[in-house]
Amino acid sequence: MGTTGDYQPMSYLDPETGEYVGFDAELAEDLAADMDVGLEYVETSWPTLMDDLLAGKFDLAICGVTVNDARKEQALMSDGYIENGKTILCRAEDADRYTSLESINRPEVRVMVNPGGLNEQFARENLPDATLMIHDVNQEIPGLVASGEADIMITEIMEAGYYTGQDPRLAAPLIHEPFTNGEIGVLMQKGSEDLLEYVNEFLSKEKYSGIIDELADEYFFTSSAEPG
Repeated sequence: MGTTGDYQPMSYLDPETGEYVGFDAELAEDLAADMDVGLEYVETSWPTLMDDLLAGKFDLAICGVTVNDARKEQALMSDGYIENGKTILCRAEDADRYTSLESINRPEVRVMVNPGGLNEQFARENLPDATLMIHDVNQEIPGLVASGEADIMITEIMEAGYYTGQDPRLAAPLIHEPFTNGEIGVLMQKGSEDLLEYVNEFLSKEKYSGIIDELADEYFFTSSAEPG
């Protein structure tokens, strides 16, 4: 199972325990149990995610991977199992200042993203006039925004909801009005159509049984700024 381990609350490598925790970590464990196989995590990164998959370093990736056409051109993606969308994190004191992309797309606004993924792509395409800052460690960015090292983090509604619940210095003023609408899915190699069918059936069972909703309640909706 490929995972970046840097994406709260989806899949995060806890440095104290060395264990992967989060929504997708539990989902991966459920999938392995359903298949009656062992689960081995393989570290990857957002810039190398697709290359690592195509090189056969892992069978699937479950770490908050957004379903999109570019990925489906190179690989297989499962049905979406949770909705997602691009939004922002900012300091709570600035929540009234950032109400649209136009209010962010200014040279004086420092926008920080992790490299190589859809967050960087979104920022480059939609915020060309803002000051873009690339930071390698995704989970450090919310704290850097809170402390004033950057003004905005481009992120997803799930991650934004998590961090506003963890740090009162942060706000997600546009969490109910995401800039994009998408879904998270499981990534796997082309040629794995049998595995894709199995994964889709598994995800359908997880939804029907209510397990997806239970995981969402546990990991996403823990702050006053719950995604709608």
